[in-house]
Amino acid sequence: MYKYLLKPIMDFILSLLAIIIFSPLLLIVALLVKLTSKGPILFKQKRVGKNKKLFNIYKFRTMRIDTPKDAPTHTLENPDKYITKVGKFLRKTSLDELPQLFNILFGKMSIVGPRPALWNQDDLIAERDKYQANDVKPGLTGLAQVSGRDELEIPVKAKIDGEYVKKITLLKDFKLIFKTAFKVLKSDGVKEGKDEKNTNNRG
Repeated sequence: MYKYLLKPIMDFILSLLAIIIFSPLLLIVALLVKLTSKGPILFKQKRVGKNKKLFNIYKFRTMRIDTPKDAPTHTLENPDKYITKVGKFLRKTSLDELPQLFNILFGKMSIVGPRPALWNQDDLIAERDKYQANDVKPGLTGLAQVSGRDELEIPVKAKIDGEYVKKITLLKDFKLIFKTAFKVLKSDGVKEGKDEKNTNNRG
């Protein structure tokens, strides 16, 4: 009942409320990105959605426009070379993720679910297939996010995503939302560069 009916309704309502509440912050961040570096305000990238259908994810741009396209941050020799000054702060605080509220509003993502894999992350996609973690909408946050985030190896991350998919409940979703807020405030599990085990390019 919750997974198929209430969860999509909750996603729509909460994302709409969040967009309204955070609209001043969204505007301020957009201006900072635009005024401090060349390039668009938003960064978009093909990601894997429900049932492995691709969609464009949106984030505030945190990297220079000459950054290698679709290159996971952990593969860059010197990621700090490409990350803008404002971008460094946005990534540390996860404010760069705020535009994904619109992905949720339009039904491409959920508030809670496995983080969307890059279109070319064949290893992560294949691992998630083992646990049916590609069969649900990807989330703004998820169980793996509060269990280690960038510090997790891909097989471990996929297994944790599978644990979430196995039993999706309202109580679990709210617990993960609150845990995420706490983790973001502490900047837990955020890493950049070649020691980063997560293969997401954050833009």
